[in-house]
Amino acid sequence: MSTPTRIRTRTRFRTRAAAVLTALALPLAALVGLAGATPAAAAASATATYTKTQDWGSGFGAQWTVKNTGTTTLTSWTVEWDYPSGTSVTSFWDADVTHDANHWTAKNKSYNGTLAPGASVTFGFNGAGPGAPSGCKLNGGSCDGSTTPPGDNPPSAPGTPTASGVTDTSVNLSWTAATDDKGVKNYDVYRGSAKIATVTGTTYADSGLTAGTTYTYSVTARDTADQTGPSSGSATVTTTGGGNPNPGSAVKLGYFTDWGVYQRNYHVKNIVTSGSAAKLTHINYAFGNVTNGQCAIGDAYADYQKTYDASSSVDGTADTWDQPVAGNINQLRELKKKYPNIKVLWSFGGWTWSGGFGAAAANPTAFANSCYSLVEDPRWADVFDGIDIDWEYPNACGLSCDTSGQAALKNLLSALRAKFGSANLVTAAVTADGSANGKMDQADYAGAAQYVDWYNVMTYDFFGAWDAKGPTAPHSPLTSYNGIPIAGFNTDAAIQKYRGKGIPASKLNLGIGFYGRGWTGVTQDAPGGTATGPAPGTYEQGIEDYKVLKSSCPATSTIAGTAYARCGSNWWSYDTPSTIAGKMSYVKTQGLKGAFFWEFSGDTAGGELMTAIDSGLR
Repeated sequence: MSTPTRIRTRTRFRTRAAAVLTALALPLAALVGLAGATPAAAAASATATYTKTQDWGSGFGAQWTVKNTGTTTLTSWTVEWDYPSGTSVTSFWDADVTHDANHWTAKNKSYNGTLAPGASVTFGFNGAGPGAPSGCKLNGGSCDGSTTPPGDNPPSAPGTPTASGVTDTSVNLSWTAATDDKGVKNYDVYRGSAKIATVTGTTYADSGLTAGTTYTYSVTARDTADQTGPSSGSATVTTTGGGNPNPGSAVKLGYFTDWGVYQRNYHVKNIVTSGSAAKLTHINYAFGNVTNGQCAIGDAYADYQKTYDASSSVDGTADTWDQPVAGNINQLRELKKKYPNIKVLWSFGGWTWSGGFGAAAANPTAFANSCYSLVEDPRWADVFDGIDIDWEYPNACGLSCDTSGQAALKNLLSALRAKFGSANLVTAAVTADGSANGKMDQADYAGAAQYVDWYNVMTYDFFGAWDAKGPTAPHSPLTSYNGIPIAGFNTDAAIQKYRGKGIPASKLNLGIGFYGRGWTGVTQDAPGGTATGPAPGTYEQGIEDYKVLKSSCPATSTIAGTAYARCGSNWWSYDTPSTIAGKMSYVKTQGLKGAFFWEFSGDTAGGELMTAIDSGLR
């Protein structure tokens, strides 16, 4: 039988709007004044601007943007700054960063030192600690392009905010006043890297927060000449309530595909021999079909008819030709006997079969009844611990466009919960489109969340070679970065948007792709290059397993928490054990339920990526 690779790609984001592309064409010079950016000091021919791009309490992401403001080409650049004691750079990219005690120096790489007049370049880093940079120098001169009024110094840093009156949804902040030789006019209040208010006093009440969630606050002062001073220290505040009801019980879930037993030759026993079985908590068995408004078998042969000999079987016993249940389902049964802690859910839908959910949404009760009858069929009721719905996408477009309405997902999951009860798991794979008025805004994900044990947020496939000419971009960025093709297409944007809708962090799992996406015809190492089409892949153009890429095109650099490499004319982005470790740190600092991945067969024979997930969530 042939492999139904039509479901394998799980492409998430293909819609492009001309208005978005026009906005993306803005020069970097127009971006450096965004909220969160603070100018540092000025050389006659260049400026350097510091931006804190992310703050997760115990650490942060930041970047410097160097711009040639002169009329001659710069052939190299060096940025220097000081951090207060307790603040440091922990990793960096697109520059060589060194330090002497608290003094940090960044020099250009060989490929980004030359800047024509008006051109800009950005390098980024992750850091630890609450401090802000000071004493910036660019090529030995000051870095700030602004003009300071004669005799007028910028204000000092305000005191670090203190919190009081913390509730599930609000917090009161106060800080000691800054000083200035001409007088302080007001204060800008930041939550993470976003400016949320400007106030004239030294207090602010923040509201509309999410229970059991950690936030980071800082304040800068502005004087009567509109000069801003250095940032205060950062204060971390956790709202009451919420939280993971089972701390330490992080979800570590993998998708096992029924069609993987064909061309990929990946079987349930491989989960054991790779060492992954001992590190898992859950498996999503993908996919069951959704047709005629009902749940249905996806591949009867692979699901329960294919027989295994003793050497290929999990328990070392050969199947017989006449046993009622063989195939993947029986192998999962054997796996659960060997590893009783693993829970298995039957996942329905996927990229190809999501078109069936429209009819299902027309009669949610009938759909739920059909799913229950199939999942709880006496032949395999002992194998499955619940149901997962992978609808791509409710009231939005995927392979086809759905018009079921804003409430369709909520109604469907409500019916499933009512039928499956509290003893079974009910979960859903959901969009990671965090853009304004994107897929996440088209359905009532917040209302539906009350009926699920968790959402699997598909934080991969943001970018890929369906845009054949590029620009090249990592398909699973953890954060935004300077030059990202579409705002809101990154993991943190998706997670924060769900949380902003009131969905508890403890109901969100972060997604990891065990594969890369790539282009060919690329001449530029860094992201943002042009291409001529998708790179060659083993099973499909533009996509390749990690187990292949780790040797055929080893990662050479990282951006926004994920890796990339150019090998010849092919450009690939993918996650490695190292970048997964960073993403698992994010899972923990954000208080998420756990992580999941697509899918087992992309990992190495020794389960390198599964090990990274397990180690990172311990």
